[in-house]
Amino acid sequence: MSCEEVLKVVFPLLDGIDLAACMVVCKQWRHIARDDYFWKCLCAKRWPSICKRPNPPTVTYCKLYQTFYKRQHQRTLLPPRLSFDDLEFFIDIWMDDKLIFSEVVPGPVLQSGIKIPPAGICNMLKFHLEGPEYKMTLPVDPRFNIPWSQTVSVSVLVGRKDSNKVACIINKSLFDYIDRTASRALAFDYLDFSPNYPFISGIRAWISLLFVEDGNDGVIDVFGVEMDFCDVANSEEEVLWLLDMLDWK
Repeated sequence: MSCEEVLKVVFPLLDGIDLAACMVVCKQWRHIARDDYFWKCLCAKRWPSICKRPNPPTVTYCKLYQTFYKRQHQRTLLPPRLSFDDLEFFIDIWMDDKLIFSEVVPGPVLQSGIKIPPAGICNMLKFHLEGPEYKMTLPVDPRFNIPWSQTVSVSVLVGRKDSNKVACIINKSLFDYIDRTASRALAFDYLDFSPNYPFISGIRAWISLLFVEDGNDGVIDVFGVEMDFCDVANSEEEVLWLLDMLDWK
């Protein structure tokens, strides 16, 4: 069996990424791998109905596959139009109807985060804070205590210094989930986006109280606040683009 015959047996067994890689090995492999029959087979696996058309597509099946195949790598974002220097965050936390925390936090402060985790925190929370994942954290000073039995809620607004406009991130949401193994109490709300983005919805903003358990049974000692948009944004650039799309008033 010749080399060409071997390749024609092997190539139909490959996925699109591997078949495309074969096209850059040498001229012979490229010539064989460009056979549109192989690419039609791949299209038939991913979009079976497209191969049932009585007339073939105006482009080759190879081009069709390359155009519509969902790439696994993330696309590079353009530089965001916002920066954390342009932003300030208004964070208010209530225990029942009593305001227990109220701060105007400059964007760079939330961006810089908690540099050194305090002593006494659990290992899981320590690994989380020291991990490489993108996060926005704020040390709480002075720290405050919350009994387990109390209802705690939070609101977060964000302001733009360049336009004096404000957008809502979280609107009086309850910390209704407490993860004692990770020493975090979590609340979330769905973001409101500008009418310019009518097809974007269902994206949550999360905020967490970071705590150590107090010596008194049933009380948590809050030392920090964390905010993230981990559903869709996992880098500084992605967060800034997301904030730029909010419904600014």
